[in-house]
Amino acid sequence: MWPHVSKRLHRDTPRDRVNPVASIGIVGASGYAGAELLRLCCAHPGLEVAWATADTQAGTPVARLYPHLAAAVGDLVFAEYDPDMAEGLDLVFLALPHGASAMLMAELAKRTGAVVDLAADFRLRDPAAYDQWYGAPHPPPDLLADFAYGLPELFRPDLVGATAVAVPGCYPTAAALALAPLVRAGAIETTGVIVDAASGVSGAGRPPKAATTFCTVDEDFRAYGLLDHRHTPEIEQVTGASVLFTPHLAPMNRGILATCYARPAGPTSTAEVLGVLADAYRG
Repeated sequence: MWPHVSKRLHRDTPRDRVNPVASIGIVGASGYAGAELLRLCCAHPGLEVAWATADTQAGTPVARLYPHLAAAVGDLVFAEYDPDMAEGLDLVFLALPHGASAMLMAELAKRTGAVVDLAADFRLRDPAAYDQWYGAPHPPPDLLADFAYGLPELFRPDLVGATAVAVPGCYPTAAALALAPLVRAGAIETTGVIVDAASGVSGAGRPPKAATTFCTVDEDFRAYGLLDHRHTPEIEQVTGASVLFTPHLAPMNRGILATCYARPAGPTSTAEVLGVLADAYRG
């Protein structure tokens, strides 16, 4: 067994008495993405957080590391990961560095009902693309076909009944939501597409880096990863377009702004283009 399993964290509501509550665990909850995921899960009436791991913070109350989460997480304490923790859970989220999730998939598949991976390990369909852009062979390429791409606005049918989901990257999400409906409708050309995007500093992760200190970032706006950012193939995979992608680091805590440029596929108007987007996201 494992230490520091939390008490029941979700609030009892009338909805709980109608809909079943899914028991979940979060592996790697001390990073920014993991902590935000933990906040959302604790607030969700249909989820019960059984545990949250952070090997470097094992034994530390979550509220001590993230005081703003105190009301959401109660007395939850970070645990050290053990594969047996996942036994019998409905769902396990992985919020680990790229490359780490893939090493856990085989054992998790035997123990839990479903897995949602926040890292990049299962986003790209082609293992050769992973090797090219992430600098290492894909650990279990045979599992790639098992994963649905977790962008419900565009791929909702693929997520129905899925037991393995790859959460999209940050920049690909912003670019795909803008471009994919236009590509699908034949409204824009699929070559010569430009994506200029700016991300907040938290996107670089929680570990301290010289490039993300306050004095470096404050009042600064800089491009990085020119021509070789690893989100490029994911954007192209999801949108079906070839893109020139330039990411920027903006002096803000969080969030992304993506400005996308594409040539119209034929005579059109601003109203018609906006109509395509409105139809895609209606309801």
